[in-house]
Amino acid sequence: MSGVTYALREALDTVSHGIVDSSTNNPYAESSMDVIPIKPERKAQLEEYAQRHGQDAAAALDDALAEYLEWERQDYDDSVAAIRRGYEDMKAGRTRPAAEFLEELRQKHGFPR
Repeated sequence: MSGVTYALREALDTVSHGIVDSSTNNPYAESSMDVIPIKPERKAQLEEYAQRHGQDAAAALDDALAEYLEWERQDYDDSVAAIRRGYEDMKAGRTRPAAEFLEELRQKHGFPR
Protein backbone atom coordinates (compact mmCIF):
# COMPACT_ATOMS: atom_id res chain seq x y z
CA MET A 1 0.00 0.00 0.00
CA SER A 2 2.66 2.48 -1.03
CA GLY A 3 3.91 3.55 2.38
CA VAL A 4 0.60 3.75 4.19
CA THR A 5 0.53 1.12 6.91
CA TYR A 6 -2.59 -0.67 8.06
CA ALA A 7 -2.41 1.07 11.42
CA LEU A 8 -2.15 4.46 9.76
CA ARG A 9 -5.03 3.56 7.46
CA GLU A 10 -7.16 3.12 10.57
CA ALA A 11 -5.92 6.45 11.91
CA LEU A 12 -6.95 8.15 8.70
CA ASP A 13 -10.61 7.32 9.30
CA THR A 14 -10.86 10.37 11.54
CA VAL A 15 -9.21 13.74 12.11
CA SER A 16 -8.07 14.42 15.64
CA HIS A 17 -9.31 17.17 17.89
CA GLY A 18 -6.42 18.95 19.50
CA ILE A 19 -3.58 17.73 17.28
CA VAL A 20 -3.11 21.18 15.79
CA ASP A 21 -1.43 24.06 17.54
CA SER A 22 -3.53 27.02 16.38
CA SER A 23 -1.08 29.51 17.91
CA THR A 24 1.44 28.96 15.10
CA ASN A 25 1.38 29.88 11.44
CA ASN A 26 0.09 26.42 10.63
CA PRO A 27 -2.06 26.13 7.48
CA TYR A 28 -3.91 23.32 9.26
CA ALA A 29 -4.92 25.51 12.20
CA GLU A 30 -8.02 24.33 14.03
CA SER A 31 -9.99 27.41 13.00
CA SER A 32 -9.70 26.44 9.33
CA MET A 33 -10.84 22.82 9.55
CA ASP A 34 -13.59 20.60 10.83
CA VAL A 35 -12.76 18.76 14.02
CA ILE A 36 -13.67 15.10 14.40
CA PRO A 37 -12.86 13.04 17.51
CA ILE A 38 -10.18 10.38 17.22
CA LYS A 39 -9.40 7.47 19.49
CA PRO A 40 -6.42 8.14 21.78
CA GLU A 41 -4.51 5.16 20.34
CA ARG A 42 -4.97 6.51 16.78
CA LYS A 43 -3.75 9.93 17.89
CA ALA A 44 -0.67 8.31 19.42
CA GLN A 45 -0.04 6.37 16.19
CA LEU A 46 -0.44 9.53 14.14
CA GLU A 47 1.91 11.51 16.36
CA GLU A 48 4.50 8.70 16.13
CA TYR A 49 4.11 8.61 12.34
CA ALA A 50 4.50 12.40 12.17
CA GLN A 51 7.64 12.31 14.30
CA ARG A 52 9.20 9.59 12.12
CA HIS A 53 8.50 11.74 9.05
CA GLY A 54 9.65 15.02 10.61
CA GLN A 55 6.22 16.64 10.38
CA ASP A 56 3.64 17.99 12.74
CA ALA A 57 0.60 15.75 13.18
CA ALA A 58 -1.69 17.84 10.96
CA ALA A 59 0.72 17.87 8.02
CA ALA A 60 1.44 14.16 8.43
CA LEU A 61 -2.27 13.39 8.53
CA ASP A 62 -2.93 15.48 5.44
CA ASP A 63 -0.09 13.83 3.50
CA ALA A 64 -0.99 10.31 4.59
CA LEU A 65 -4.70 10.85 3.98
CA ALA A 66 -4.02 12.22 0.49
CA GLU A 67 -1.78 9.22 -0.28
CA TYR A 68 -4.34 6.74 1.03
CA LEU A 69 -7.23 8.37 -0.84
CA GLU A 70 -5.25 8.31 -4.09
CA TRP A 71 -4.41 4.63 -3.52
CA GLU A 72 -8.08 3.87 -2.77
CA ARG A 73 -9.27 5.74 -5.89
CA GLN A 74 -6.79 3.84 -8.07
CA ASP A 75 -7.78 0.52 -6.46
CA TYR A 76 -11.45 1.30 -7.14
CA ASP A 77 -10.74 2.26 -10.76
CA ASP A 78 -8.68 -0.91 -11.27
CA SER A 79 -11.45 -3.06 -9.77
CA VAL A 80 -14.13 -1.52 -11.97
CA ALA A 81 -11.96 -2.02 -15.06
CA ALA A 82 -11.32 -5.69 -14.15
CA ILE A 83 -15.03 -6.32 -13.65
CA ARG A 84 -15.79 -4.73 -17.01
CA ARG A 85 -13.14 -6.87 -18.73
CA GLY A 86 -14.58 -9.99 -17.10
CA TYR A 87 -18.10 -9.07 -18.17
CA GLU A 88 -16.94 -8.45 -21.74
CA ASP A 89 -15.11 -11.80 -21.75
CA MET A 90 -18.27 -13.54 -20.55
CA LYS A 91 -20.42 -11.82 -23.20
CA ALA A 92 -17.89 -12.83 -25.89
CA GLY A 93 -17.88 -16.45 -24.74
CA ARG A 94 -14.32 -16.40 -23.43
CA THR A 95 -15.09 -18.65 -20.46
CA ARG A 96 -14.21 -22.11 -19.20
CA PRO A 97 -15.78 -24.49 -16.71
CA ALA A 98 -15.20 -23.61 -13.06
CA ALA A 99 -14.06 -27.17 -12.29
CA GLU A 100 -11.26 -26.81 -14.85
CA PHE A 101 -10.11 -23.49 -13.37
CA LEU A 102 -10.28 -24.77 -9.79
CA GLU A 103 -8.25 -27.88 -10.67
CA GLU A 104 -5.60 -25.70 -12.32
CA LEU A 105 -5.52 -23.45 -9.25
CA ARG A 106 -5.26 -26.46 -6.94
CA GLN A 107 -2.31 -27.88 -8.89
CA LYS A 108 -0.56 -24.54 -9.23
CA HIS A 109 -0.65 -23.84 -5.49
CA GLY A 110 -0.54 -27.42 -4.18
CA PHE A 111 -3.96 -27.28 -2.52
CA PRO A 112 -5.35 -30.65 -1.40
CA ARG A 113 -8.48 -32.06 -3.01
